[in-house]
Amino acid sequence: MTTTYRAAALLAAGTLTALLAAPAAAAAPPRQGALPHDGPGLDGSGECTFPMKKQIEGVPWPLQRVLLDELWQDTRGKGVRVAVIDTGVDDVNPQLRAAVDARSGKDFLKPDKDNPSVGDEKRGKTDGTVDEVGHGTKVAGIIAARSRKGTGFVGLAPEATIIPIRQNDEKNSGKSDTMAQAITYAVDKAGADVINISQDTTQPLGPDSPMAKAVAHAIEKNVVVVASAGNDGMDGKPKKTYPAAFPGVLAVASSDRNNERAAFSQSGPMVGVAAPGVDIVSTVPGGGQCVDNGTSFSAPYVAGVAALLRAKYPKWSAAQIVARIEQTAVRSVNGRDDHVGWGVVDPVGALADLPGVPASSPVPDPGPPKPPAPEPARLTLSETPQERSERLATYALGIGGVLVAVVAGTATVIRDSRRRREAR
Repeated sequence: MTTTYRAAALLAAGTLTALLAAPAAAAAPPRQGALPHDGPGLDGSGECTFPMKKQIEGVPWPLQRVLLDELWQDTRGKGVRVAVIDTGVDDVNPQLRAAVDARSGKDFLKPDKDNPSVGDEKRGKTDGTVDEVGHGTKVAGIIAARSRKGTGFVGLAPEATIIPIRQNDEKNSGKSDTMAQAITYAVDKAGADVINISQDTTQPLGPDSPMAKAVAHAIEKNVVVVASAGNDGMDGKPKKTYPAAFPGVLAVASSDRNNERAAFSQSGPMVGVAAPGVDIVSTVPGGGQCVDNGTSFSAPYVAGVAALLRAKYPKWSAAQIVARIEQTAVRSVNGRDDHVGWGVVDPVGALADLPGVPASSPVPDPGPPKPPAPEPARLTLSETPQERSERLATYALGIGGVLVAVVAGTATVIRDSRRRREAR
């Protein structure tokens, strides 16, 4: 028997949804669980038990679009610390074992010592490496999963370090206040350079709320904060979600294979960029990979790019890194919109060597260059003195030649006439 999770219901006031689901069945065998499609209204059950016995061999479609050798020619994210504030991050999966810094992790939920879905070696641990759902493990894998024989999946920053912070679970136990504590811990205690938050709430949070203050503190400390925009976008109506809508946060929507907004992706004025969020492959607890959908998995794609930029340009501010990601995104309009922000993130473009230092905020493209003003037609004399002299000389030569021919012809005629008369 496996535990099955359904699409997340609307958020109860004061709680954060991890963009995952509530349980529909209770018990589960040791170290097994299930993870649904993250976005509502998608076809397929979205279930995947874990650990997975087999790896996904092929290269996932979002990675097929990235020239990894070019992306990694300067750095793979070594030395950059990325805090994943989520449902925990499993450090047993072979692709994450070397990535997760358990010593810096923390669990802000009460450890469930009696949950049969957690292995004996994990029960009661408070270092953030307990992930009963698999959500945080997937998020971490997209950022920093190490390469492994037998699978084409790898993280965008495969040498970055993951700080596991458990702040939510399948019951959506996370609150905005505990999220604030987790953010502050990641900045002040764990030394995070980048923070990924694949959770959201639609409850309005003002600038004086604990979470707003924690986010502002992180940005003041030059930490890049990346957050998912949310999956409640089926109606197409823009709305604000938090922490995505806080100033300075890079809010990420989901795009599909056509670089268009995924149907479930929340639109709104806070959206900075979009990233692949449909049929996303990543790591699951215990081993192997699985496929899922949602802005939860678009955000870490961007966080991975931010980690690479942080490693390549350590002196850049958080605002400059965010601006570079937004400015180099692939877009179909000149500017931003509420669906995909400044466009779909382009990892190689963001890491390309461009002249100068990026501004602290993106600007619309200049558009096609204006055609040069037509030059006025130049008026020239019909004939210069030199041209006239050359023309007259030509005429003289021509006339002289004609005269010579006439004279020669006349002489010949006269000579022939005389010979005819003498012959008579």
